[in-house]
Amino acid sequence: MSQDLRTIRRKIRAIENIRHITKAMQMVAAAKLQRVQGRVTEGRPYWDRLKSMMEHVAPQAGSIEHPLLQVREPSKIGLVVIASDKGLCGGYNHSIMREAERFIAASEQPVAVVTIGSRAEQYARKRGWELTEHFPQITERTQFAEVLQVATHLRHLYEAHEVDQLHVTYSRFYSALRTVPTTEQVLPVTMAQTEADAPAGEVEYIFEPNAAELLGRLLPRYVDTFVYHVLLEAQASEHAARMAAMTAASDNAGELLHDLTLERNRARQASITNEMLTIATGAEALGRV
Repeated sequence: MSQDLRTIRRKIRAIENIRHITKAMQMVAAAKLQRVQGRVTEGRPYWDRLKSMMEHVAPQAGSIEHPLLQVREPSKIGLVVIASDKGLCGGYNHSIMREAERFIAASEQPVAVVTIGSRAEQYARKRGWELTEHFPQITERTQFAEVLQVATHLRHLYEAHEVDQLHVTYSRFYSALRTVPTTEQVLPVTMAQTEADAPAGEVEYIFEPNAAELLGRLLPRYVDTFVYHVLLEAQASEHAARMAAMTAASDNAGELLHDLTLERNRARQASITNEMLTIATGAEALGRV
C-alpha cells in the first residue's frame, strides 16, 4: 500500500509541474494574441480602404494592361499554405492542411505549393506535393519589410507565368473563439464590379497621373498589403488556438489532480486503517499469552 501511495504522490507532483507549464504557455499565448490582435485591428481600416479604393478606381480605368491583372487559362495553380512552426495549438495546423488537401483534390490542374511555417513544409513533403518554395513562419515581431520578401516572390511567380492563378490557404481570424480555415485567390487581381455592386452615385474619375501608371503603383501595393493582412490573421488564429489548447490542458490537469488527490486520501486512509488493525491484532495476541 505504501508503494501505491508513493506512486500516486509522484503522479501528483508530475501533473502539478505540467499544469504550471500549460498555464504559463496559456498566459504567453494570450499576451501574444492581444499584441497581434491589436495589429490586425489597426491594419484593417487601411486594408479595407485600399481595397475599397481599388474596387472604385479600377473599373473606371478602362482597359489597361498590367501583369497582375492578366487572366490566363490556368495550366498550373499556385497555392500558399500558411501554418505554424510549433505544435501545442490544438487542431490549428490540421484544419489548415485539411483545407489545403481539399483545394488540391478539387483542382483540375497541377498545383505548385509555397509553404510558410515548418509544419506546412513537413506536411507538403510527406504528402508528396510539388513544393516550389518555403518561408519561415512570420511571427508577431516580424516587420513589413520582411513580409515584402514573401509578397515579392509570389508576385514574381505570377508575372513570370510559373503559375496562372495564385491562392492562399490560412486560418481567418474572427475572434479568440472563432477562426475559420479559408482559401482565397490572390492573383490575378480581380476588381470587376457588377452593376448591382457599384456604389450609388458612381462618378467618372480623372486620373493624374494616367490610369496605367497609377494602377501600376497601386496593384503591387495592394498585393503586398493583402499578403501582410493574411499573415497577421494567421498569427492571431494560431495564438488563439494555442491559448484555447493550453486552457483546456490546464483544466484537464486540474481535474486529474482532483481525482488523484481523492485516490491518495483513500490510499492513505486505507494504510492507516491497516496499521490500526495490525496494532489491535498484535495487542489482542499479547493479551492472550
